[in-house]
Amino acid sequence: MSTYVALLYSIVLGGGKRVVMADLRGMAEDLGYRNCRTLASTGNLVFETDRLPIGDIEQALETAFEKRFGKHVDIIARTGADWLKLADGNPFPAREGSEVGVRVMRAPLDEGVLNLLERHRGEEKIAIVAGDLWVDFGGKASETRLLSAMTTVKLGIGTIRNANTVAGLAEMIG
Repeated sequence: MSTYVALLYSIVLGGGKRVVMADLRGMAEDLGYRNCRTLASTGNLVFETDRLPIGDIEQALETAFEKRFGKHVDIIARTGADWLKLADGNPFPAREGSEVGVRVMRAPLDEGVLNLLERHRGEEKIAIVAGDLWVDFGGKASETRLLSAMTTVKLGIGTIRNANTVAGLAEMIG
């Protein structure tokens, strides 16, 4: 039995509807995943299942999500061990957790993406650690121009979580 973390890109279904975390846990349980639990109401799922390739887990979750909720959403998964490495790799640990975020990527980014982001960067600090993009926003993430360059079209499939959420999920894993 292995532990996994899955992150939904969005829990917004349209028309003012959002995915309820109990329904997300139920969907995962229907797939045979065990000990399903969520953190916050933003699409963070921790569960256990037999050891499987990450791509298979992402595909199963995305297919089940679309079938259950009627909308495709990108879902990024990591093993529990890989999540703990991600949490330990925060290059800005001295900063307030809500001011630091990581774009967790399906396919690892290379250092060359830093050049693409540089022209959008103000006071933010950026770093790529093990293929994921960490950002010290230096304030409110919602007020940065950098977000306009951190899209799926420009960087590939990924989703952003703040350092508090990263730490909370790591704590759930143990």
